[in-house]
Amino acid sequence: MYENTIGVSVPNVMLPPKGTDFSKWAVVACDQYTSQPEYWEQARAYIGDAPSTLDLILPEAFLGKPDEADRIARIRANMRDYLARGVLQTLPQGFVLVRRSAAGNTRNGLILALDLECYDYHKGSTTLIRATEGTIVERIPPRLRIREGAPVELPHILVLIDDPNRTVIEPLIAKADALEPLYDTDLMLGGGHIQGWLVDQKADIENVLSALTALTDPDAFRAKYGDHAPLLFAMGDGNHSFATAKANWEKIKATLSPAEQQTHPARYALVEIENVHDDGILFEPIHRVVFGIGGKAGIEALAEKLRAQNGGVTVTYGTTEPASGGAVHTIPFFTENLCGTIAVFGCTQQLAVGTLQNAIDALLKETPDAEVDYIHGDAVVKDLASKENAMGFLLPAMQKSELFPTVVFDGALPRKTFSMGEANEKRYYLECRCIEP
Repeated sequence: MYENTIGVSVPNVMLPPKGTDFSKWAVVACDQYTSQPEYWEQARAYIGDAPSTLDLILPEAFLGKPDEADRIARIRANMRDYLARGVLQTLPQGFVLVRRSAAGNTRNGLILALDLECYDYHKGSTTLIRATEGTIVERIPPRLRIREGAPVELPHILVLIDDPNRTVIEPLIAKADALEPLYDTDLMLGGGHIQGWLVDQKADIENVLSALTALTDPDAFRAKYGDHAPLLFAMGDGNHSFATAKANWEKIKATLSPAEQQTHPARYALVEIENVHDDGILFEPIHRVVFGIGGKAGIEALAEKLRAQNGGVTVTYGTTEPASGGAVHTIPFFTENLCGTIAVFGCTQQLAVGTLQNAIDALLKETPDAEVDYIHGDAVVKDLASKENAMGFLLPAMQKSELFPTVVFDGALPRKTFSMGEANEKRYYLECRCIEP
């Protein structure tokens, strides 16, 4: 019905019926609080027996645990139970307009489905949908175990568009009062507030598709970025989840006829698109905590890797300067009994996150029992690094204006370069979509 050349499908979203306690239904993205299982215990205590997306996801804090297979089996059973009992009800075909307020900021988004055939996460790809960071293929299989055989998908994927004239989402915000409200709720455990409206009128849908198509105009794109293939959708958050949807689709696709491939629902993935120029979008740094090595020995070992990879390094103990990029990358660090700053000169990477990540990768290769986690929030880094045999590093924030040019010109950013807000500002699961025929 809504044919287009930009890889967008107008979905039939599923939500619980009106009257549901959406503050218990909506749960934050599964890849948050990975080193804080107590967060998920608090969420379960708050939800109790109420219907909740927590029954439909596997928090990554529990990935790889002995009961993982049992948890995944329960998730699939819960999905089918929710479908059978009408806990999930199908809405008319349309987008969902979203307004989210958290940490003093309000941002706007639009729920739609993207064609996985228009996506390639490999660096240097020229598809309309691209990764903004390096994709760690080893992170796909555990997520694929969850998506394979699941009848329903839930997005925590945030995808950015470069729409400086605010032509796609903002016209809908201006008429939100005329749209059908779907939910209006506080979000649990400090997640702020969210509202959603159904966008199901043909004129509104066609206006969105037309405005998105205009962003891919070759002449306009060439004027901004030179002779490069248009980039319409850049991953903001949830790249590995989108890559998992792609992997799942490729497996399903191999079993289908060409005609079946055109219409199978798993060909698409539900996402929320947001305009990178939205005043409510802030790029927060994603910090690093290394477990399994720490103290002065750990810091000196990392500094040695940094020296080998760059022009020079100084380590100052006892004082922490602010994290920064520029010609010199300064990286504050914390361990159980120490703090200080690493300054890296003659950097081979543009961004401080790339400088630090390369050194951590080299260190982990020599320390099999050590591992790195990616953390939101300075206080969490300091708390985790204060434990025995750990060390944490703070990184500077990336500028929003750097995102699209970097992906267009350089292919991708270092992995886990930026986050669209801290953990409690991440997308909460609300909308669902059936991915079985």
